Amino acid sequence: MRLKQWRADLAVPASNSLPPDPVLVAFNRFGLGARPGDREMLAGDPRGYLRAELREADIAMISLDDPAYAGLLGSTPAIQASMAANFQRKLERERMAAAAAQPATASAQAVPAQITPVQPMPAHPAPAPAPADKSAVPPVEATLFRAEAQARFDKAIRAKAGFVERLVWFWSNHFCVSMAKDIVIQASAGAFEREAIRPFVLGRFADMLLAVAHHPAMLFNLDNQQSVGPDSCAGRNRKRGLNENLAREILELHTLGVGGGYSQADVTSFARILTGWTMAGRDGRQGEPGNFVFNANAHEPGDAVLLGKTYPAGGMGQAEAALNDIARQPATALHIATKLARHFIADTPPPSAIARLAKVFAKTDGNLRALAAALIAMPEAWSTPLAKMRSPFDYIAAIRRAAGPGPANDPGQSLGWLNALGEPLWQPPGPNGFPDGADGWASAEGMKVRLDIAWQAARQVRDIGNPNDMLDALIGPAASAETRQAIARAESKQQGLALLLMAPEFQRR
Repeated sequence: MRLKQWRADLAVPASNSLPPDPVLVAFNRFGLGARPGDREMLAGDPRGYLRAELREADIAMISLDDPAYAGLLGSTPAIQASMAANFQRKLERERMAAAAAQPATASAQAVPAQITPVQPMPAHPAPAPAPADKSAVPPVEATLFRAEAQARFDKAIRAKAGFVERLVWFWSNHFCVSMAKDIVIQASAGAFEREAIRPFVLGRFADMLLAVAHHPAMLFNLDNQQSVGPDSCAGRNRKRGLNENLAREILELHTLGVGGGYSQADVTSFARILTGWTMAGRDGRQGEPGNFVFNANAHEPGDAVLLGKTYPAGGMGQAEAALNDIARQPATALHIATKLARHFIADTPPPSAIARLAKVFAKTDGNLRALAAALIAMPEAWSTPLAKMRSPFDYIAAIRRAAGPGPANDPGQSLGWLNALGEPLWQPPGPNGFPDGADGWASAEGMKVRLDIAWQAARQVRDIGNPNDMLDALIGPAASAETRQAIARAESKQQGLALLLMAPEFQRR
């Protein structure tokens, strides 16, 4: 089968006829895709293999003590480095503007003419100094971003099944920030994921919510550094006002969900409660630059009523108490259960699965390890056909695991692929994150780009081996007769591998 024919077939929505092979379910639905040799490890007990991942200590963490991640910085030093670089860029712009505005010097009138003797031309003139190559030293933010991106790809490739990494990506998209928003986020988006998501991905939801709300990347992403209580000292003196973005998105997107029982009055009250949550600036007047600080002068004083409960005045503790209570609301349990079931089971998940997950969430006080274990245990996760489309990051990770990690210590190609597929790393289109349904990724144009990427990846593999053997190693008995025939008829090993990377069984989860 020619590649153009394969592309045309993939432009058609997938049927729900794929057999739910338990090993393929473990790798594609819950994990990041099999690597050659991986299927044998799961064949006896796919559920047990996934449960074992949940028991591994610190499995989600990226340690700065690991030499493989030596280029990473915590959010505070990363933001400080960005602040320093941004200040130098500002000084350079001012210097260049001043130089451009300087009037031309009339040197011919100001300096008497002098006769200068002609110097002999040297026998071997020295070469002119080469112009400075500004691209050789990328901006600080770009260097930080590439190091963080490489760490994320490396973590995905090294994972076993990759269930916990999928959970990290789910929660990172749930509590998303965008590098397109602000230079602070450009410097700290990767650190935000490492500091506010990874430590809590198998912990309590309330703890993750608090870590997210404290993080400078989220505060800047949703403009809380601009929010000032109208009756606070800063509000009265500077005539600055309330910004409701953080309060609204926490209620609407992160916890209760649309229709979760809150009102506009609750949004405004919550925004007042959150005033004063900000980041120390470069001058260090409020604290260490780049760190979260509570600015009491910007905090709205007094008691506040939220969702029918009164929160006494208490500075930063007022918002922390509110966040803990919101995390325990029944609407929050239902909202999180629905999103998890949609992500891991089906675009339209079974109501029974949502109900069981919500019950576990409420019963365990938002224990995310228990919630992940409940996902593995429910029959719907293993009986529902693999009909969801892999997101771009899922797809690129699966390709790298199957065909090789790509250029060493250089995430550029993988990042370029993500951009081409419409899911640039840490740059979602809005605060609701990237889409989680097939409609967001299964367009004919998207399939064309995936085909191009599959072909590029296949051409980079030095020793492909037999593509039919790779099909058995990655997909196994779930491979359809059509897929087997297409790969068997490939005109080259590279084409056979490209067809495998574009097969419906490889694309779906």
